[in-house]
Amino acid sequence: MRERDAGKDILLVKHFSVSFTRRKGWRGVTMLPVIQDLSLKVGAGELVAVVGASGSGKSILAHGIMGLLPKTAVWQGELFFRGRKLQEKTWREFRGCGMVLVPQSVSYLDPLMRVGEQVRNGRKDRESRIKGREILKSYGLGEETERRYPFELSGGMSRRILISAAVMEEPDLVIADEPTPGLHLKAAKRVLSHFREIADRGAGVLLITHDLPLALEVADRIVVFYAGTTVEEAAVLDFKDEDSLRHPYTKALYRAMPEHGFKGTPGRQPFAAELPEGCVYGPRCPWFSENCKRPVPYRRLNGGMVRCWREDLEETGEEKNEA
Repeated sequence: MRERDAGKDILLVKHFSVSFTRRKGWRGVTMLPVIQDLSLKVGAGELVAVVGASGSGKSILAHGIMGLLPKTAVWQGELFFRGRKLQEKTWREFRGCGMVLVPQSVSYLDPLMRVGEQVRNGRKDRESRIKGREILKSYGLGEETERRYPFELSGGMSRRILISAAVMEEPDLVIADEPTPGLHLKAAKRVLSHFREIADRGAGVLLITHDLPLALEVADRIVVFYAGTTVEEAAVLDFKDEDSLRHPYTKALYRAMPEHGFKGTPGRQPFAAELPEGCVYGPRCPWFSENCKRPVPYRRLNGGMVRCWREDLEETGEEKNEA
């Protein structure tokens, strides 16, 4: 991988929102909000994990950053890659080389093409073949693997092929969308360790996952996602103690981990069509007040970020996130 300036922002997302058009009967169209006012950043050499339940909009975020949203989507906000604003022209320039997506499903592999060709993106020159074999070897895959077809691979091997194809292009940004479903714990940890290695070599990695315990093993920072909204950003060390966490949903996730009692929280995440007024977590929140029916700012708090009106939380730094 190319040398990069450690700590330099690779990805910057500012006030990103996505809605989908939805036909309502025969008479009109409504807008369905899926992501609202999302801000985050990923630096060179950093692995940032976006953690949230299924249906919270995490995969939409991945496709939005890559410029792969469907035509029914309408988005707002600003996206920057290496300081350049992402739009149609720059997406075409960077997508697949400077910034790559490791998709959630291994079905993205072409079933009719040998995996070695897919890792090399069809290139057949000697240098590409040697580089491809070295990458496969670095992920524990022998030379014989490149002659196989996807149906001949295990789930863990298929995941490593997707990662190999991504790093073949020496990207500055890798977005990993739920890379561990269906894998047993040992294989899942191994796959995530590969993303940690990619970050350690200087790239920025955005890991999108529902598995908080696994994310805590490899990430530098955790961005907590709920109903299409970021409710907290915290350093991994903050998860050592519940009192270091800021938002009630993050605290609920902490208590739901097996080592912390495996305690559930009443209620469920609202669907996009039934979002409450003001705070999206309001109906489940033990701190809820009338103030929470207003739009909630995303503000700095004790080295992290939180989207909460609670007045007894001691505030530090600027209130608004200018990430």
